[in-house]
Amino acid sequence: MTVVPILRPWRPADASVLLAASADPELARQLGGRTFDDESAAAAFIATTYRFDGHARNWAIVDDGDGDGDGVVVGNVGVTAIEHTHGTAWTSYWLTPETRGRGLATRALVTAADDAFALGLHRLELGHRTNNPASCAVATRAGFRAEGVERDKLRYGDDRFDVETHARLATDPAPNVTGLRSVVSDA
Repeated sequence: MTVVPILRPWRPADASVLLAASADPELARQLGGRTFDDESAAAAFIATTYRFDGHARNWAIVDDGDGDGDGVVVGNVGVTAIEHTHGTAWTSYWLTPETRGRGLATRALVTAADDAFALGLHRLELGHRTNNPASCAVATRAGFRAEGVERDKLRYGDDRFDVETHARLATDPAPNVTGLRSVVSDA
């Protein structure tokens, strides 16, 4: 069977994947430093944080066998802090370690950006630690232009990190990247 990656909204049944992902220290940073004690805590996070509505569109990145969305969740791409007055939002992404290097994050980010622009948003922003060149490469390949560095913006424990910000405008040229199919019937 061919594995076809897709995007779909998160489901409560995805809690076990989120629970496992949060055990990885690098991914825990992407979850705001959170680890989950059990599946019910992960399910609560999905319900409150990985929402799919008018203010946040969090997509589960799914390695899917038959295209029905029931495959294995391998990451997240989110368009959050959607602000309709100015048409702006914040984007973020993560993948489980075993699925990195396949271009999934780039393709997922392109799809999420296209969806956001179709909703009428104009400017999408993201930021990555300057010591994370892989995240920078994802942003750049997905058409997000670097705009500057914010010094000491993030703190993890006692360590502070500079963050490079990127943005993509609805009027920017589309990147030469094939996005992923998205399924929103579960939203």
